[in-house]
Amino acid sequence: MTPEERIKELRDELNRHNHNYYVLNAPVIGDKEFDMLMKELETLERENPHMLDPLSPTQRVGSDLTKGFEHVVHERPMLSLANTYTVGEVDEWFERVRKGLEGESFEITGEMKYDGTSISLTYEGGRLVRAVTRGDGTQGDDVTANVKTIRSIPLVLQPGDWPEKFEIRGEILMPWKVFEELNREREYNEEPLFANPRNAASGTLKTQDPREVAKRRLDAIFYYLLSDDLPHDTHYANMEDARRWGFKVSDMQILHTVEEVDAFIEYWDTARKELPVATDGLVFKVNSLRQQLNLGYTAKSPRWAVAFKFNPENACTRLRHVSFETGRMGIVTPVANLDPVLLSGTVVKRASLHNADIMKELDIHEHDWLYVEKGGEIIPKITGVDKERRDPESRPVEFVTCCPECGTPLVNKDGDAAWICPNKYGCRPQITGRVEHFCARRMMNIDGVGEETAELLYDKGLVQIPADLYDLTKEQLSILDRFGDKSAERILNGLEASKDVPFERVVYALSIPNVGETTSKRVAKSVRSMDRMQEMSVEELQAIPDVGPIVAQGIYDYMRDPVNIENIGRLKNAGLQMQLSDDKMTPAGNALEGQSIVISGTFAHHSREEYKDMIEANGGKNVGSISKKTSFVLAGENMGPSKLEKCQKLGIPIMSEDDFLRKLKDSDRTE
Repeated sequence: MTPEERIKELRDELNRHNHNYYVLNAPVIGDKEFDMLMKELETLERENPHMLDPLSPTQRVGSDLTKGFEHVVHERPMLSLANTYTVGEVDEWFERVRKGLEGESFEITGEMKYDGTSISLTYEGGRLVRAVTRGDGTQGDDVTANVKTIRSIPLVLQPGDWPEKFEIRGEILMPWKVFEELNREREYNEEPLFANPRNAASGTLKTQDPREVAKRRLDAIFYYLLSDDLPHDTHYANMEDARRWGFKVSDMQILHTVEEVDAFIEYWDTARKELPVATDGLVFKVNSLRQQLNLGYTAKSPRWAVAFKFNPENACTRLRHVSFETGRMGIVTPVANLDPVLLSGTVVKRASLHNADIMKELDIHEHDWLYVEKGGEIIPKITGVDKERRDPESRPVEFVTCCPECGTPLVNKDGDAAWICPNKYGCRPQITGRVEHFCARRMMNIDGVGEETAELLYDKGLVQIPADLYDLTKEQLSILDRFGDKSAERILNGLEASKDVPFERVVYALSIPNVGETTSKRVAKSVRSMDRMQEMSVEELQAIPDVGPIVAQGIYDYMRDPVNIENIGRLKNAGLQMQLSDDKMTPAGNALEGQSIVISGTFAHHSREEYKDMIEANGGKNVGSISKKTSFVLAGENMGPSKLEKCQKLGIPIMSEDDFLRKLKDSDRTE
């Protein structure tokens, strides 16, 4: 392969990995492998300058810019740090710093490299005014409304000598405990698991509903302060002040020699495993800001700082076989069953291979020796194959063409990575999975019906669809294996209590494709009743906020399936809530009757979603863009300049948050 061909190959591969990581939040290789590919490309481009391309992956910082958020230009670029993977490489950096300072004495701060998503906060007058993601290093997404829900971030600073305006940078983190709970929930709902807390934190921060962000209990730790008026000339002293102002600050240690740096690495390589949040390395910085200024920057990173990345704990173990498992929504998932191996204190026997595309990319053969590591040190992940140990006679593992449970040929929609069993009403795990989902705590909350009971009821011919549950009798339940009168009564009491579960949870319980908990609430609030939902067109469904064409088509098709029509009809007859409750149906007032309102900016008193609810509850209509038909714009802080300009051009009134709340309050008084 010529250098030119290898350069093109590397660019394509790195662009694909960038997309997997930053857009899909589903990386298929680790940071170290990515960096090795990037370094190889940088070397080849340096040796072949005629191949330089301004759009090469080497010419930019990875981007996490997202549609739906306002993009904000950073006052100071957020550059990435150069990565090192060995103690020797860190020692070489230390020596470069020593030479760069021409013999002047210097201090190094050693601190943890937290494995989260980077954030930049701006404070003015001791108040948080803006939160922006790293983005492409030059501009990022304004996520102020979401960041305000993170309890460890001060909205107003403690008294102190803070500058009138400053920027502080850190990491938004998801604690291990929250991450594990979230993935258990996603696994139950057959949603893709987050690979690590970093991806989970990033995905959460990009959620459009701040209330959902608040539920995830994110945390934040800060590591760098920037201002034209900093209180001290050392990084360490400035961050200690930030700690007193109310920020969670990375614990730091002052180091003077290369031996102390090496000892710091050795200590934290083990001690980090006891921390409540994810870490993936250490960061070393020159302490003096004056010396930082003198050392300066390369095109992509500061010379005065370096990151040391811990190698993830991994092992090589033999593949016993690949099993294929069908879930509630018919998605077939390949799973590598392994010879047991100890990783990060737990025995790993199984690891998901996710889908056919990833299986093909890994090129797994029968009884291969597989490299397995703990993604984020929690989820087992297959990272590669030791092909030197492969049996020459072994054959590639092929993805199944028929459902492993019912034998139905699998289908693949529009080139999607997932293969699906279309036998929705004749495939055992799909049937029992829907019944189990229907009864779960956040759906109908029917105590006593879990996975085993759902399978038992199916095997005995008692339950095929959720509506069958409401025909069960005490006599039928009492004679089942492991059941008695008390168990039967518990289920029957749960079924009776489920008749009071609100409509939005009934929608969620039905296992409509791509309709999770949040979407169920939005749909229920818009359609108001099951009767209306059953008669709506795809276009009408798509007009519901945050319901795209795929979700709309899924709802439409579901509502016209004969089995679902029967199930919903029988659930209605059983007495379930099939419309919004009166308090949610009745408008709070008519102060905004007939008005079309655009929301822009960030708010202090309520979230954007809460303001949308208020607008609808008072007879108004939420619209996404400004036009001549817009009645007014409800504007918080940092209203987008393009929207402001359009308002001025069209003469659209702008109403502040306080004036809006006053308007609703005055309307209540007059009614």
